Amino acid sequence: MSQSVAPRRSSPRVTLAVLSLGAVAYSLLQSLVAPALPDIQQATGASASAVSWILTSYLLAASVATPILGRLGDIYGKERVLFWVLIALGVGTLMSAVATSLPLLIAGRVVQGAAGGIFPLAFAIIRDEFPKQGVAGAIGMMSSLLGIGGGLGVVLAGVIVDNLNYHWLFWIPLVAIILSAFLTWRYVPESPIRAPGTINWAGAALLSVGLSVLLLGVSQASDWGWGSPKTLGMIVVSLLVLEAWIRNENGAKEPLVDMRMMRIRGVWTTNVAALLVGVGLYTSFILIPQFVQEDASTGYGFGSSVTAAGLFLLPSTIAMLLVGQFTGVIERRFGARASLLVGCAVTAVAYGLLAFAHGSHWEVYLASALIGVGLGLSFAALANLIVVAVRQDQTGIATGMNTVMRTIGGALGAQLAGTLLAGGVLASTGSPSEGSYQAGFLMCAGALAVAVVISVAIPGRGRTPVAAPVAAD
Repeated sequence: MSQSVAPRRSSPRVTLAVLSLGAVAYSLLQSLVAPALPDIQQATGASASAVSWILTSYLLAASVATPILGRLGDIYGKERVLFWVLIALGVGTLMSAVATSLPLLIAGRVVQGAAGGIFPLAFAIIRDEFPKQGVAGAIGMMSSLLGIGGGLGVVLAGVIVDNLNYHWLFWIPLVAIILSAFLTWRYVPESPIRAPGTINWAGAALLSVGLSVLLLGVSQASDWGWGSPKTLGMIVVSLLVLEAWIRNENGAKEPLVDMRMMRIRGVWTTNVAALLVGVGLYTSFILIPQFVQEDASTGYGFGSSVTAAGLFLLPSTIAMLLVGQFTGVIERRFGARASLLVGCAVTAVAYGLLAFAHGSHWEVYLASALIGVGLGLSFAALANLIVVAVRQDQTGIATGMNTVMRTIGGALGAQLAGTLLAGGVLASTGSPSEGSYQAGFLMCAGALAVAVVISVAIPGRGRTPVAAPVAAD
């Protein structure tokens, strides 16, 4: 009888580098197209409302697929699922790159968004493979890549579109995705830690419908109006479906998401904080570039081009990258909860500065850098707080749900900001008033201030994630 041979384990540094490449490619794609929407609209001949589905479809697919993929990784193996997720991301990116019509482009974006499980799968692989003392730093670095890639996407979009065309927004990331898939197959070992079981497909369907209806209602609220029957109706329907999902999960023999896990104080408080931090991240991608592009004749804008506007987010991207390098040291010394508290407070202060001090370029650059510091600390803490709160075999689904909460927060924040700007458009200039931008910045500051309060309620735990024993079936 032949003996099974354990797979060769790669160096943690190599594994982290491979995981980071895929994470950056995915996070780039979430924001890279946003500044290019006018160019895509002109090239495809689509309406403004139709072209917005390039963003909405990606968001919906990511929210639906992320928790399911996290659970599949827990059951069937994280490396195996991650490899096929990267293949799907590559297929969706190729579809978008060759698309000359809006329907094909949206279809490609749906497939791209469905690859949202990259982050929870990466977190689970790190927890399974890395030495205990290296887990916090590696997860913190991976978490910061969501913001780094998002900010870098806004910075690069103008450069690419101005010098090439919108197809290159997808061709360039596709190279990184193909390389990441190959390196994942070659160097990332399969974890022996599994959670045997099956997917509760009824629960998955209810969760998918509930999240889709909720995000669709939120994403269209700026056009429909927050008080319109359609918006309110979709929110009510989504809440009813999500209630049915919770009932289904509570009665299922093998739930998709263990509701006992979701009720853990360290889990639900961190998820609420993630929703509020999501408001701070995604709204910055909209408010700051749009603010600096306003004509100087408005009395507050700088008249920046799309390319120059993206550069105002560069300090935020650099700050997140630098903070990500030290998250392990910070959390070993002060703990994840303290990191989240400080991160949310710094981000709140940064948005407060933007609301009242935005007359010079350096003031916006300073606030952008502070946002990067605050979000870098916050992202690292969120993932680590979830990891230490759940069993090791629940890492994929738990971090997947936390990622979904960030996405919902981002969608909510972006739409609230859009509503504030739309409601403040002046007939004399056709641009939003300065006060409407101030209201948007203050809305973000308020969300992060609430996140500080929520963070206080998160239980204090060990300063590095400790792998909890896998519960017996």
